[in-house]
Amino acid sequence: MYHFFVEPDQIEEERITILGEDVNHIGNVLRMKPGEKVLISAEGEMDRLCGIEEIRRDEVICRILEVRKENNELPARIHLYQGLPKSDKMELIIQKAVELGAYRIVPVLTKNTVVKLDAKKAESKVKRWNAIALAAAKQSKRSVIPEVAPVISFGQALEEVKGFDLKLIPYENADGMAKTRELLGKAAPGQDIAVFIGPEGGFDPGEIEKAQDAGTEPVTLGKRILRTETAGLCILSALMMQLDDC
Repeated sequence: MYHFFVEPDQIEEERITILGEDVNHIGNVLRMKPGEKVLISAEGEMDRLCGIEEIRRDEVICRILEVRKENNELPARIHLYQGLPKSDKMELIIQKAVELGAYRIVPVLTKNTVVKLDAKKAESKVKRWNAIALAAAKQSKRSVIPEVAPVISFGQALEEVKGFDLKLIPYENADGMAKTRELLGKAAPGQDIAVFIGPEGGFDPGEIEKAQDAGTEPVTLGKRILRTETAGLCILSALMMQLDDC
């Protein structure tokens, strides 16, 4: 079943109107017909199972068949602060982070970041990354579209998470797995959780020290050294397992 997102003001008591690029996608790419069912989500709203009533030139009218009482979101908001990696690795990280339930993804410039982005290039990248997040949200039947925020510095990231409930940073010199399990066990519904992942060269020791001073807890991801595109997905998976049945 195809999945689409709308704004809350497009939802009426019995019908939903789909607008924008999805209209062409439904009619000319997917070649859907009246009577076919779709899943529709909106920020702050329950998911709705709908049947297409009419496909017009600039809108698709859908009748609401069922309002689903539960959505597909984790009960806590996980913010992934990802050190900017080289090449197109960020696209893979975003896609998989959305599938695993990340609420928000923030690209971060660190001391060991190799990628250099000017303002114009950064804006273009963020637009592209948000399009990837949207596609991943549709594919994984998310109830919200996770935001990919503008690129910020590591210092700005630490400032941003001051009031968060749980802050984790994978680090090769962290205490053993028992401590990591204990920290992961603190993840609970309603929390804002920050996960910091370094770029290819990892975090500078000074950055780890600053993170700890700001209340961020170092955790281990095991005895093996993980690539930057693997580390975040590893800890997101562990948090998903901890939170999904809460």
